[in-house]
Amino acid sequence: MDALNIGIDVSKDRLDVAADTPSTAPFQVARDHAGLADLVERLKPLAPERIAVEATGGFEAVVAAALAAAGLPVVVVNPAQVRAFAQALGKRAKTDPIDAAVIARFAAATRPEIRPLADAETQALADLVTRRRQIIAMIGAESQRLKRASKRMTKSINRLLKALEKELADIDGDIDDSIRRSPRWVEKVELMKSVPGIGDQIARTLLAEMPELGTLDRRQSAALPGLAPWTRQSGQWRGKAFIGGGRAPVRCALFMGAQVAARFNPVLKAFRDRLVAAGKPKMVALIAVARKLITILNAIIRDNQPWRENQA
Repeated sequence: MDALNIGIDVSKDRLDVAADTPSTAPFQVARDHAGLADLVERLKPLAPERIAVEATGGFEAVVAAALAAAGLPVVVVNPAQVRAFAQALGKRAKTDPIDAAVIARFAAATRPEIRPLADAETQALADLVTRRRQIIAMIGAESQRLKRASKRMTKSINRLLKALEKELADIDGDIDDSIRRSPRWVEKVELMKSVPGIGDQIARTLLAEMPELGTLDRRQSAALPGLAPWTRQSGQWRGKAFIGGGRAPVRCALFMGAQVAARFNPVLKAFRDRLVAAGKPKMVALIAVARKLITILNAIIRDNQPWRENQA
């Protein structure tokens, strides 16, 4: 019997469910406690190989958690990839039932890897780190407005900046408390901070946004944050390689770490200087430093050993 793949299209109030085989009829359930219980009850007897849930602005989180808690093989898939797959199939119409069927076919064709979902504590830490990033963005936006504000608006902006800075301090305190409650998290943060170029905020971002760190191989550790280059060639034409995709917050954090490491980490500074001396553009060399940095961090967490310059 062929393996069964299930696709779930998630909206605010409803879940549309379809399979990649016509023998399994599509159905709908509400996106609430009763609906999720019904979903699990109906999917368990089918013993699907994979249940693909399309990421939908956070609405998918409770669905994926409910399915994973029931022991079902769930994976959250990228909506942009699913839409590109639909266009390749010639599916121009877009409704929730059609989308669910396309997601199921996408799962069957691409067989995305099923990874364990983050536990509740890791997810809570990730939420705090995300909120911190949002507050910093708001502070940056208000600071830019302050430069060209009138006297009347200056008072309003300053009040808001003070409130945002207080909220940022509170968030930082919550993040510290969360990490201190887990000795293993404290240990991981200290291991990462042993690498010149990695500070508190970068270590916390990696801890929250890339919990797989320490269990990956070299290629996976570069691919997850989107630091693996895309090759572009056709016949004798060779285009420039690009990076992208993956987990943007992790990539941004590593890029900041790479800028510091390229100046103050002796091993990575020498690595960057060699690349520049060989004719590589400075940005390409910096991206290579970021890729090497995540590889080093993955090995440090895996081996549970701090940074040692002579072993890097």
